[in-house]
Amino acid sequence: MIPDSELILNHDGSIYHLNLLPEDLASTVIFVGDPDRVGEVSKYFDRIDVKKGKREFITHTGILRNKRISVISTGIGTDNIDIVFNEIDALVNIDFETRTLNNELRSLDIIRIGTSGSIQGDIKMGTILASEFAIGFDALMQFYVKEYSDEERILQEAVEKTFDTLTFAPYIGRASEKLMQKIAFDLPHGVTMTAPGFYGPQGRSLRSINVYPDLIQRAVSFQSLGRSITNLEMETAGIYALANMFGHHALSINAILASRVNDTFADNPKELIDSAIRFVLDRL
Repeated sequence: MIPDSELILNHDGSIYHLNLLPEDLASTVIFVGDPDRVGEVSKYFDRIDVKKGKREFITHTGILRNKRISVISTGIGTDNIDIVFNEIDALVNIDFETRTLNNELRSLDIIRIGTSGSIQGDIKMGTILASEFAIGFDALMQFYVKEYSDEERILQEAVEKTFDTLTFAPYIGRASEKLMQKIAFDLPHGVTMTAPGFYGPQGRSLRSINVYPDLIQRAVSFQSLGRSITNLEMETAGIYALANMFGHHALSINAILASRVNDTFADNPKELIDSAIRFVLDRL
């Protein structure tokens, strides 16, 4: 039995942070970072059956073309991904009354629709890019045991060589092959670098002195298994690593709004994000 301090429920029986009951969550889940973006996704649903929220975690569950879909705002960063991922897994795989694992464990389809900056000069602004792999430069997976594939280990070793001055161990996660084939089969694929912050951890400096001032330059030079690091954001590696660990299917779709090598930012970000949303919903 899972103790009260591990599986924390609200008075109505809902999971602590997400404020959801098991029946509130669909088997297909879209992650967005911004709470305001939840409505930008659900406005395309044929109907919305569930609207719940707590803190930055807003959920809408509804029907689109006879398919039940949930969209959840995670907030920014893999610390929030840790909360959301563990709680959605609990919603489908733990019996809240007995506080024990269900006899049959379920796998969710999880699609992140997010924004990102490119670090390769040939990636055009407005590109919709699918993350094939993600590299976590945050500390989330230092607290979990995850099995690594041969490709993931090769990439991890290459990352450690390229970024040989790091004082922490980056981790690797991989997209679901099923979702890549269903949703992203004709999109450009990339290796995504997930940072634990927006400024120093992504090589930005306003008034700071950064420990790794050549972070972007090293990322640009990375090569392994015929792949380069293509883009930079703040959630994908955590999503992939936890999905791999729990047995869920995950895919990150990135709307490229900035170029870190050309020092440019899109002048129509809302339209580009909407384009990525409609693309994913059409493929579902």
